[in-house]
Amino acid sequence: MSLAAHGYTFGSLREVMAKANEEKSGDELAGIAAADAKERVAAKSVLAEMRLRVFVEEPLLPPESDELSRAFLAGLDEPAYRTVAGWTVGELREHLLADSSESLTRLRPGLLPEMAAAVAKLMSNLDLMLAAKKLPVTVRGRSTLGAKGRLATRVQPNHPRDGIDGVLASTLEGLSYGCGDAVLGINPVDDRIEGVHRLADALQSTRERLDVPTQVSVLAHVTTQMRALETGAPLDLFFQSVGGTQAANRAFGIDLSLLDEADAAIRERGRLDSPTRWYFETGQGSELSSAAHAGLDQVTLEARCYGVARCYRPLLVNTVVGFIGPEYLYDARQVIRAGLEDHFMGKLLGVPMGVDVCYTNHMAADQNDIENLAVLLAAAGCNYFMAVPMGDDCMLSYQTSSFHDAGALRELLDLRPAAEFEDWLESRGLMEQGRLTARAGDARALL
Repeated sequence: MSLAAHGYTFGSLREVMAKANEEKSGDELAGIAAADAKERVAAKSVLAEMRLRVFVEEPLLPPESDELSRAFLAGLDEPAYRTVAGWTVGELREHLLADSSESLTRLRPGLLPEMAAAVAKLMSNLDLMLAAKKLPVTVRGRSTLGAKGRLATRVQPNHPRDGIDGVLASTLEGLSYGCGDAVLGINPVDDRIEGVHRLADALQSTRERLDVPTQVSVLAHVTTQMRALETGAPLDLFFQSVGGTQAANRAFGIDLSLLDEADAAIRERGRLDSPTRWYFETGQGSELSSAAHAGLDQVTLEARCYGVARCYRPLLVNTVVGFIGPEYLYDARQVIRAGLEDHFMGKLLGVPMGVDVCYTNHMAADQNDIENLAVLLAAAGCNYFMAVPMGDDCMLSYQTSSFHDAGALRELLDLRPAAEFEDWLESRGLMEQGRLTARAGDARALL
């Protein structure tokens, strides 16, 4: 196998993958990035000629030492894999841009996460958008997410003291602005069983009283949620952050056997009557922050996160793309690129992707930048975004999309909420023909 091009020689497929990646501050700090644009182009040239079967025959992380690699290889669909095994990465890109949605959907079970990462490195931003648009993933809970012409949102009613009054005020305001069809999902300050139970009770009772066609999730550690579920907490979905290596997941306090146990629990005792009962969050750079990247670049690691997610048939997956900080994604340009990469890779692997279009205050980005990314992702068919009062999370201290942004994006791109949720909004006089009415934003319409 030749690993040389344009006067550059690479020592391994792992090195080619890292140096073919678009510029990312995380890869640079890890010492694995291309030295300059010339070396990056050389690595892309080598990667474009790589046969997809190489990722199966020479795994980037050996299955002997990484349980994720074992799970990905064991789950590979043999007939679908035989279709693509002889293709080069460059040929996969051509198929993604030229072939029909139906034929591309049939390829998904035969693709490893590393293949998705490889082809993303050869694609422009517009390529990533076009291919993702052709790869919709529709899932159903109480609301249907990912359908054509629909854009959903997660109401994120975080509160700095888990105050039920503040949580419900934010929830009602979000609902009145047409947000919340993906999930009512809160990040608790108090990550204890009692706190999870109290928040789940408050959100679920509000949802039931108003008959809102959506889901409830409390984003504590999965072990806390499991114990809360045992005590009767009314949870619809289990949540967990995941990483792209066995070591990264260990840093999150999980492994696949624990996720298997949790999966059985939520399917037995969860409130939601649906085959999709998980909510996973990811984000480029998390493995680097826990010194668990194993020499892999952050795009490849992110694709492996989606490989984990698809093992558990999730309702929701989202990359919190600009949350970790400039040490992994330095500025708005890198955040925008990462958001488009993540959305595409997840959709290629069959994962129902949303994106938290966000930034932190120590990053070289601002509100206009994340609005740009939101427009690009909505045009590419992203399933859902966050919805936070004024786009400023008062507990996590970062900036993301607001209640108002969801309405603006739907109007700009002729999108609507989830169908069941739209019907509910119309019954409350908050929406007509897919557009918010003059009553929108007035929570009294719900009381």
